[in-house]
Parts: sequence; structure tokens; C-alpha cells
Amino acid sequence: MKKLGSFGLILLMGLSIFALKIGFVYVGPVSDAGWSYAHDQGRQYLEKIFPGIETMYFEAVPEGAESVARIRQLAADGCDIVFTTSFGYMDPTLEVAKDFPDTIFMHCSGFKRAENVGTYFGRIYQADFLVGMVAGAMTKTNIIGYVAPHPIPEVVRGINAFTLGVRKVNPYAVVKVVWVNAWFDPATEKEAALSLIEAGADVVAHGQDSPAVNQTAQEHGVWSIGYNNDMSAFAPESHLTAAIWNWGPLYEKIVKSVIDGTWKSEDLWPGLEMGVVDIAPIHSAVPRPIRAFVETYKKRIALGQYKIFEGPIKDQNGEVRIPEGVVPSDEELLSMYWFVEGVEGTLPESPVE
Repeated sequence: MKKLGSFGLILLMGLSIFALKIGFVYVGPVSDAGWSYAHDQGRQYLEKIFPGIETMYFEAVPEGAESVARIRQLAADGCDIVFTTSFGYMDPTLEVAKDFPDTIFMHCSGFKRAENVGTYFGRIYQADFLVGMVAGAMTKTNIIGYVAPHPIPEVVRGINAFTLGVRKVNPYAVVKVVWVNAWFDPATEKEAALSLIEAGADVVAHGQDSPAVNQTAQEHGVWSIGYNNDMSAFAPESHLTAAIWNWGPLYEKIVKSVIDGTWKSEDLWPGLEMGVVDIAPIHSAVPRPIRAFVETYKKRIALGQYKIFEGPIKDQNGEVRIPEGVVPSDEELLSMYWFVEGVEGTLPESPVE
């Protein structure tokens, strides 16, 4: 493993003599306007911050045997750091890491680590809560649709935070969930959005990698909430706001730790305070008091003054899951697999692996 002190860091940032090689594996195409696009923006950010580095990537890599081959190829090609950017790459990353002990692997959204494998994610649920407030304020039918990718804790946690935001401003609203079991499947996402609109939803949100839900909402004259990236360009009339990623600062922090020799296997989970998650500009149709209300909570969350999942919080069956005054640990949040009160939807008995 290459470890440099302050002198090496100066060389890298100034004279660009030291060429760090960094690889990325994306589950979708970089043109998806969502998850993989946001990660690739982070990759490009690194190239601007560190002129001496070399980056490479594989896009649209399925979660399975093919991901093992692609991760292995990056390590064999001499990458000093390999970022694997989908939950389903967790076990493949660990498998390859065993054969390349001098390579650092960083897996996004997972929970398994090794001596040369760390994990990272962002507290996107903070942004989900904020955009939920916007959705709750704009619905007239009190039915909000949510097109969800996979039934895993990450997604469930986001839907719960979104619903808590909705009901913060509108306790009468419900969030109807439809699963599509895919991160990127525009045709199926469109069908799911249509089913929710037909069920009375006048605001439709999603956790997908494409803007298909937003485009469908605009076609049918209802509001929409984007995800991963500001998707307003695809649906300027319907797009209220979006929970968005800004991976650049976190990637910069990780790369610097590798360069100066302080990197260690750990779980990194920053949020609004670091700018890794945020919300897209809010549509002008949203009343000014609501926009100010959202901004107030954004600041409070970033400062640690407001905890989204502080109890009392009931599940969808009315049972108190988080007692009054209790704030769940990160471990409990990372394993959250139950819906809060206000969600209309079902979960398989156990998360999808």
C-alpha cells in the first residue's frame, strides 16, 4: 500500500509527480441522471482536486459474478483504491480484496469490512425528511406515491424519513409504496408511477436511478420529488425538489487519508454537515413559508439539533417502536426494516440480499 507523508501530499497536489490510480464500479450507466451519475461526478471532482491521479471506471455492471470480474480487473490493473458503489457489490468486494491485500477497497452502503476494505455512505435520510416536508405541504389528496427500488434497510430508512417529513407538515397524508425491485428500470418505474397516480396520488416520489417517475408525473399533471440528483431538467413543471448526493467531498477525504497514511477500515457516514447530502432547489410553486420551514430544519439537522428518528415513533401497525426521547443508534438505523406510521405498503419477511 502506498503511504505518503506531508511531502508526498505536496507533490501530488502541486507538482503531480505521484500518480495515484483509482477505480470505480457503477451499477448503472453514468448517463442515468441519478445514482451512478452522481458517483461519476465525484470521480471527476477528484481529477480536478488532485491533478496527478488517474481514474478509471466500469459502468452498468450487474450485481453478481460480473461485478467480481470487474472489481478484480481494476485491482489487477494497479488501482491503489477501488470504489464499489452498490449494495450488491459487498460480498464480491470482500472476495476480491482477499487476493489484493495491498489495495484499498471502499464499498458504498454495505456493512461488512476487512483489513483493506472500508465502507461509506451518506445520511441521505436527512434529505429524504426535508423533501418529505415539501411533498406533505403540496398534496391536496393526502395521498403521496413512492416508487421504491429494493426492500433493504437503506431504502426502508429513506421511505420512513420521507414519511416523517410528510407528516411533520401534514399529519393526514399517507405514503403509498410500490416496489419495482430494480435500481434502474425506467419502463417499470413508469408503470409503478402510473399505478400510484391512478390510486389518487397527486405527488409522486421515488428512490430510483432514473427520472422516469418525474417525467411520468409531469405527463399526468401531478407533482414529483426526485432522487440522487436534481432531476428538474427532465420534468421542470412537476419537479418540486430532490434528495441529492454530492460525493466529491467524501471522496476527497478518503483519498487524502490514503495519501497521508491515515486510512483505516471503518464505516464513514456523513450527512448535511459535510455537504455529502442535500436537497435540490425547491420549485417556486411551493409557498415561501414552507420553503423557510424546510431551510430551518435543514440547518437544525446539520448542527445536530434535530434528530429525525427521535421517539416517540410508531410503526404502521400503531406499535411504539422508538420510545419517547430515545434516539436510535447508527447500528439500529442501518438495520431498520419496518415502516413508520403513515406508510401504506408491505415488506418481505427479510431484506433482499
